[in-house]
Amino acid sequence: MTTGSSQVVKPIASSAPRGSFFSAVSPSFLFSILALISLALWWRALASTFDLALHDDQFTHIFLILPISAALIFLDWKSAKPGSIRHAKVFPSLLLSAVLANSIVRWIAVSLSYDVQLSLSMLALVAFWIASFGLCFGDGPSRRALFPLFFLLGMVPFPDFLLNPIVAGLQRGSAAAAHLLFAAARVPVAQRGVLLHIPGLTLEVARECSSMRSSAILVVTTMVLAHLLLHSPWRKALIIAVAIPLSIAKNGLRIFVIAMLATRVDRSFLTGRLHRQGGIIFLLIALAAILLLIWILRKGEEEAAKRRAQNPQSLP
Repeated sequence: MTTGSSQVVKPIASSAPRGSFFSAVSPSFLFSILALISLALWWRALASTFDLALHDDQFTHIFLILPISAALIFLDWKSAKPGSIRHAKVFPSLLLSAVLANSIVRWIAVSLSYDVQLSLSMLALVAFWIASFGLCFGDGPSRRALFPLFFLLGMVPFPDFLLNPIVAGLQRGSAAAAHLLFAAARVPVAQRGVLLHIPGLTLEVARECSSMRSSAILVVTTMVLAHLLLHSPWRKALIIAVAIPLSIAKNGLRIFVIAMLATRVDRSFLTGRLHRQGGIIFLLIALAAILLLIWILRKGEEEAAKRRAQNPQSLP
């Protein structure tokens, strides 16, 4: 038997923390690996989507989604304060679900129309990207990047059973807006569906004249501006909601202007550059209206912030 001070012997343990895979691997490196895996799994769907956006004006806005989303995440990353990274259990499940969904879509592809197959594949790809970001960078950055991550859903092309009613609604809405403008200008007008009859001219708001491209670009741009310039969720929702009827109104204005020029100035306006390429002019008019409304709502936010600063106990 020995005497003296006793020593406590601690068991030898690994220096790496339990479940330290994500702490041992650079999040950016791991995200790059997952991004490469997504390209390998969804390369055909991505190529088909960009080809669709290149050749179909109704999907041109798809080219804007990925660079805008990446830029918004980068801007948030530069201004964010460092903090602990926690990984929610939902991200691995979402990642596996996206891969499984893509496999199922390929398996039952013969029973799906091409447009539905492409939409489901791209939806699975966006889910994979969102899950990859959350898995690599954790809950905090994912919450901060919630808007740009879900903004990626804009890369999912609408299948025909959703797109066709939207285009038809834009056609009817544009015809109705032009009808109101003709009536306000005291021009005799009769409307039958998407046909407008004015003295000396009958106009048809065809599918190509529905302004689907400029309407999508207007809504996408409005969403980004609202995210960057406004803070209140209800104000953001309001400005995005306004963009939809405004896109119809600006197309109605375009129809009205071209028709008035054709009947009062020269018939060549019906086939001239204003008809073929003048959509950007009316898009800029609509954007100016959106910016004016955002300025008004932003002033309201600033005044509300001043009132709260002067009386902290007052309700917002």
